[in-house]
Amino acid sequence: MALQPCLLPRGQGVFQAHRCRTRSSRHATICRHVSAGTHDPDLARNHISRRDALLAGISSVAAAQALSPAHAPAAQSANLDPVTPVNITPKETVELGQSGLKVSSMGIGAWSFGDRTGYWGYGSDYQKEDNFGAYQALVKEGITFVDTAEVYGFGNSEEFLGEFMKTTETKPVIATKFAPLPWRFTSKSVVSACRASLDRLGIEKAGLYMQHWPGILTNGPFNDAFVEGLGDCARLGLTQAVGVSNFSAERVRRANSILQAKGVPLASNQVQYSLLYRVPEVNGVADAVREAGATLVAYSPLAQGLLTGKYNKNNLPKGPRGITITADRVAEVEPLLSLMRDIGSAHGGKTPGQVAINWTVCKGALPIPGAKNARQVREAAGALGWRLNPDEVAALDKSSSKIGTALGAPFEKW
Repeated sequence: MALQPCLLPRGQGVFQAHRCRTRSSRHATICRHVSAGTHDPDLARNHISRRDALLAGISSVAAAQALSPAHAPAAQSANLDPVTPVNITPKETVELGQSGLKVSSMGIGAWSFGDRTGYWGYGSDYQKEDNFGAYQALVKEGITFVDTAEVYGFGNSEEFLGEFMKTTETKPVIATKFAPLPWRFTSKSVVSACRASLDRLGIEKAGLYMQHWPGILTNGPFNDAFVEGLGDCARLGLTQAVGVSNFSAERVRRANSILQAKGVPLASNQVQYSLLYRVPEVNGVADAVREAGATLVAYSPLAQGLLTGKYNKNNLPKGPRGITITADRVAEVEPLLSLMRDIGSAHGGKTPGQVAINWTVCKGALPIPGAKNARQVREAAGALGWRLNPDEVAALDKSSSKIGTALGAPFEKW
């Protein structure tokens, strides 16, 4: 289903600096894409244990919240066999950058699938059956893009998705990620990790393969090698598109330069972006993504549930999220939530969460809200099939600018 592009006053898109809010009456199209051998010690270490992930700094995410020219033809040849969804019909599609990969204009994040950190409450607040329900719902709702990673659930998320795909005989476009763990130093480690992820997923080719965060400390000097490895994955036909995540503007430009030299486009940079975290608009990341011809993929578009409006002083999240989503924080955000309720009512009873997700789409980003169960997927899917008007986007911008910025992931400054 084709939709009218979001026409916003120039300067209000995510690809324009937040500080340069429009003073012009001209309009710019923001949602232009929317339409209905050798031994290597790195290769021996594919299993992600709890200890490994903690060493890599995964717990910090929970607490706060990626060939030479001669190889280019091979990469292009591999992409002649595009990754497409199986037995899922998308309602809206978007191309990731200039990769040729078509996905639904909103994805679903599978961080919570089989989570073993205790962050999301897997095993107590929800079970594997709930994750299966979420998967069945996304298939029914025409969501063809699912984001996971080798560290999510320390392998559980990928394995669950592999099982769910096999059981239902369906297959969305899968995005997964390489973790630059402390002992990984080479491009070969990226290829090895990609193969291991594909094995857990039970698929031959990923839609999108990313570097999850920049390497630091022990492997900080090897980020170029990791990006080279992403290009190798494309050349070998292990993925159609490659991207990065939590990359600064400088790192996006560097990654794009490396991949361009190999004949592989940078498809995306996945970063935190929401009404409560608009940092990509002002730190140069959105500009760098635009310059690269890539897509900004927005994780945590609901600010880990705060923008759904479900929390109040008598109902706050348990566990680590309770550290940042406090009664005071909920009270601070209430004026924005009130505006979102009013706007949602004008669109036939849309919820604050649906307004929040739609806002990211109207900003030119591809949101990937996380979902534990079918209800959350159906709720998120209600953000599709309609668009906020420019005045509504401007009003949300103004209201959100009065609220303190949410805590960002430390990776963004590495």
